[in-house]
Amino acid sequence: MKSRVLLYIGIAFLLGIMLVVTFSVGIVVGRAFSPCNSPLAETLPLVIPVRTPNSAPRSTDSTAPADVETLFKPFWQTWEIVHDQYVDQPVDDEAMMRGAIQGMLDSLGDQHTSYMDPAEFSQANIPLEGEYEGIGAWVDPTGEYLTIVSPMPDSPAGKAGLKPGDQIVAIDGEDVTGIDGNLVIRRVLGPAGTSVTLSILREGEPEPFDVTLERAHIVVPSVESKLLDGDIAYVQLFTFGEKSNEELRRSLKEILAKKPVGLILDLRNNGGGALTTAIEVASEFVGEGVIMYEEYGDGRRDVYDAIKGGLATEIPLVVLINEGSASASEIVAGAVQDSGRGQLVGTTSFGKGSVQNWIPLVNEEGAVRVTIARWMTPEGRTIHEIGLEPDVVVELTEEDITAGRDPQLDKAIELLKGPS
Repeated sequence: MKSRVLLYIGIAFLLGIMLVVTFSVGIVVGRAFSPCNSPLAETLPLVIPVRTPNSAPRSTDSTAPADVETLFKPFWQTWEIVHDQYVDQPVDDEAMMRGAIQGMLDSLGDQHTSYMDPAEFSQANIPLEGEYEGIGAWVDPTGEYLTIVSPMPDSPAGKAGLKPGDQIVAIDGEDVTGIDGNLVIRRVLGPAGTSVTLSILREGEPEPFDVTLERAHIVVPSVESKLLDGDIAYVQLFTFGEKSNEELRRSLKEILAKKPVGLILDLRNNGGGALTTAIEVASEFVGEGVIMYEEYGDGRRDVYDAIKGGLATEIPLVVLINEGSASASEIVAGAVQDSGRGQLVGTTSFGKGSVQNWIPLVNEEGAVRVTIARWMTPEGRTIHEIGLEPDVVVELTEEDITAGRDPQLDKAIELLKGPS
């Protein structure tokens, strides 16, 4: 009898979860995360967050309740077998339910559609904007292990000798294998003045080694600008945060007042940000026309046009990209390339062209992240898992970095100066 009651309760609960997953996309405000090169500094990297009810994709699931009940008979048969026959009783019903959700999403084969249990979802919602306390490094959370992309200048990570490509395999002696990189970031963070020991796997080293760092208060820049030799303006955008375009406009006004002959926009290792910011940033350089399209599973498209009033729509332009340029960075770079507004220099970008919503589940049982759309460049190119190919390919090697050379920047300067 108890098993039968659990069966009916379980059916109702699982169907409720399915309805939430199926129909909440676009009507519950979600948060999207970009795949790479987040700093241990800002919000968890994001790409394209909010979908409004009017623009949300419609569900095309026509499975009738009776069909669903038939479909799930083997599932509930397994549920009862475990309760009746598994050797270690009582089993953890909640853990099995969460495992079922995880398995359901894993079966889609989409690395960006996933489940966070309540503890993970709570950690992922800790706000980290502009300033934080941690080690000061840009990281890539998408690989097997959290990977250092670049230490920030004068940060604990830089002073400790962490290098691009270093992989964090354990924190304070605790193995982090199999843990989502965005959550590993949270374990690295902590109050300024406290210590954290990272076990580092480095190419060329036979075994992981430990590095102990003292966390500090880190201020994350959105924009850095300067005038290079030859009157070339250089603007580096680190992230697409809430205030990034405001800071970008301020920097552009200051540097354009110096009458540069050309402008370099550096989007290397910029892992992305909010869609609205991406459109605003692209509009500072592309004065008119389409910035991007967003396409849903039923074939519908949303069109995002340039916003009038851009500050740098006429000056000769080169955009630097690399494998760490993702999502919002690719939106900007793709718009520049397709419009013919400027040239891309560097290496092929990351290739994050999908859109996710985070949808909280009922009863505070965590959340699911669901891919709801893909975006395309103005010419209709899909860059997901492909990336943007630069107009001029220039590699940046470890030897270049060690020697303080930047051939990608040198090429951008050369293109803007023209034939000597």
